Amino acid sequence: MLYLKLIQRLQKEKFFIFSLQELLILFPEENKKTLQNQMTEWVKRKYVMRLKKNLYELTEKGSQEVIIPDLYVANKLYLPSYVSLETALSVYNIIPEVAFGVTSVTTNVTRVFKNNHGQFSYFSCQPKAYIGYRIREYSGFKVFIAEEEKAVVDFLYFRFRDKRPPDFKEERLDKEILKGLNWKKLFNFCKFYNHRVRKMAEELARYIRC
Repeated sequence: MLYLKLIQRLQKEKFFIFSLQELLILFPEENKKTLQNQMTEWVKRKYVMRLKKNLYELTEKGSQEVIIPDLYVANKLYLPSYVSLETALSVYNIIPEVAFGVTSVTTNVTRVFKNNHGQFSYFSCQPKAYIGYRIREYSGFKVFIAEEEKAVVDFLYFRFRDKRPPDFKEERLDKEILKGLNWKKLFNFCKFYNHRVRKMAEELARYIRC
């Protein structure tokens, strides 16, 4: 396949991050092994960037400057997953801006990836707890991200599951924003983890209302 043919199709579809399997769907006439070899060559020439095995980012994104947000990269990098914990809390201004990597929840094993975009951390949950997320427009891209209430519950579970008591003041949580959340929904999400998460949520509720 000619590189020009590739970029024209991907730019048209706004398919800036793509897997080898997705290429085979877009170009069914192509041979898988041949396409793999071409991708390897194009990575060497910096026509595309490899984000991980068989996942690539298009270098030439068209006449308009396109900046792919890290949250979108996080969604594509490890499936299924949704952005949550510190990153989601930062998006919702519940905690100050977080600069170090993107945090997500997945039903797969816990993993950390590093590439040109930075570090991406994925925390594993049971399938029953893989709920409470939505699609949100973020910098022109559709991103799977936890709802505010689920981001708080995920944070309580994964941040403090080593049994140490939470210090909410140290986390610099915004009390006013937390007060505006749907606490009935928040407590309902706690049921999908364990009793300790519910207890911490109750402690948090007391903390923001003091």
